Amino acid sequence: MVRMPVCPHDVVLLLTSFDVGGTERQMVDLVRRLDTARFRPHIACFHQRGRLLADVPDWIPIREFPIHGFARPAAARQWLAFARWCRDIGARLVHTCDLYANIFGLPAAAFAGVPARIANRREIVTGDKSPAQLRCQRLAYKAAHVVVANSAAARAQLAREGVPEHKLRVIPNGLDLRRYAPAPARGAIRRVVMVANLRAEKGHETLIGAIPAIAARHPDATFSFAGNGPRRDALHTLARALGVETRVRFLGECRDVPALLADSDLFVLPSRSEAFPNAVIEAMAAGLPVVASDVGGIPEVVRDGVTGVLVPPDDVPALADAVAGLMDAPRRAAALGQVARDTVEHYSIDRMVEAFERLYLTEIENHVWNRGDRRQPRVAA
Repeated sequence: MVRMPVCPHDVVLLLTSFDVGGTERQMVDLVRRLDTARFRPHIACFHQRGRLLADVPDWIPIREFPIHGFARPAAARQWLAFARWCRDIGARLVHTCDLYANIFGLPAAAFAGVPARIANRREIVTGDKSPAQLRCQRLAYKAAHVVVANSAAARAQLAREGVPEHKLRVIPNGLDLRRYAPAPARGAIRRVVMVANLRAEKGHETLIGAIPAIAARHPDATFSFAGNGPRRDALHTLARALGVETRVRFLGECRDVPALLADSDLFVLPSRSEAFPNAVIEAMAAGLPVVASDVGGIPEVVRDGVTGVLVPPDDVPALADAVAGLMDAPRRAAALGQVARDTVEHYSIDRMVEAFERLYLTEIENHVWNRGDRRQPRVAA
């Protein structure tokens, strides 16, 4: 049992930016919902920009520590400035939210003497991180008391990387289910949607490659892709090369995902790597049937044949057959969507916030009120 604080604990969440992304959305939703009787939140970031900045309440202070590459001399100055700032505000806990924040913030918080330090792991392994970056992150974890994974698959990856078992926790992502109205009754299943940043690990090529086979069985099928990213031009080129560009819409960044899902019939996520798929629980909350790849944390959310259909990654024929099969059987598709909607309650934002609040209080009690803890990490100069 944790003690109630006499006054709110000062806690810091460190983000790279407020650009739209799964991690950024989850952390902004967390910080704005923390119990102010227990916590006084502060946000630190490398770049005070991005659409999600507008979602941060005015009363939460934001401090920018501009970083444009860790190898530059300015990075060391910002590192020291962050450590001084943590001391100045009396931070009792620092929570770093992504790879860059982990590498920068965990050692700096330890140097500053911040009593409790929590890291995030919200991905498994992706192609946009270099081996050197991943090695630096593993070293930074030594300065953390706890590393929070958002799925059992991400936790297993942390264990493979040598993070001690006593540091590992799992807190799945959360969703504000009130934003997602129950799905209307759908007749034909023809409007396919995928919501994901246009990055290689998301596997957009697999779905685009499956379109000719799907269209051969259902000529009126359409496909919408929401998200931005470095693969946009290559995906446009692929759609033209396959002769399916008239069936495909690239929507860019979507500002109203619930409305987009409400106007769709089927959700697809053919990822090659995925720790915890925010987009999948959004689709489930909208009552959409889901076809996704059987990788990472996806099987923890999508039960094959119960709340969706799982296929191997990079398997174009299997994906085409799964999508066209649900188009052939709209009643089965509707049943999958209904069960998905009924079971997604486990992933509510309230449940996620409550889990983080319990963790914060436990770690603060362990490392502030019980200063004799011999497991306090030590960080070399």
